Amino acid sequence: MARQKKTDTDLSTEEKIKEAARKVFTRKGYAATRTRDIAEEAGINLALLNYYFRSKEKLFHQVMVEKVQQLFSVIAPIVNDSSISLESKISRIAESYIDMLLKHPDLPIFVLSELRNNVPSFMNIVHPEKLIRNSSLVTQLKKARPDINPLHFLANILGMVLFPFIAQPVFVAALALDARQFKQMMEERKQLIPAWVKAMLKTK
Repeated sequence: MARQKKTDTDLSTEEKIKEAARKVFTRKGYAATRTRDIAEEAGINLALLNYYFRSKEKLFHQVMVEKVQQLFSVIAPIVNDSSISLESKISRIAESYIDMLLKHPDLPIFVLSELRNNVPSFMNIVHPEKLIRNSSLVTQLKKARPDINPLHFLANILGMVLFPFIAQPVFVAALALDARQFKQMMEERKQLIPAWVKAMLKTK
């Protein structure tokens, strides 16, 4: 019983540190973050943080892996399922991504800002050749519009989903939106994005 209690405590402390790291890394970026900042955010002393994670690099890598997987794993089962039609894929991608980002609105900023500085790690985590280049979605896009590089459509789909969350502070301030109104706007995009992509696929 005592051993189980200690394990639960260790997991709780480790998760508390990782959650604090997510917040601080998102707010300040990797370069400007100190382990002391994370310890203060977690409400623990620096020695305890170093006990669980011996370096800022190790902690960041673990958090980054989780965040990248969280951002891209949403679409992996969808884009690689050949039994799903192209139209349904686009609808599911929009709906799944928006639902996930409404729960984790800071995720795109954190992942995209740090990925630019560490592309090799991103490649090892995501394996984009499987997720994008060799996917069923790309095959379907090529068949629907053989005259256009499918990466244009992928960039458009992801941009339409991700950009409002990246620019959320600007939208909220410029358009005087509250949290409820922003969420309603994102819910509407679940229907609008597939319609826009469908129109692009047909336009010649």
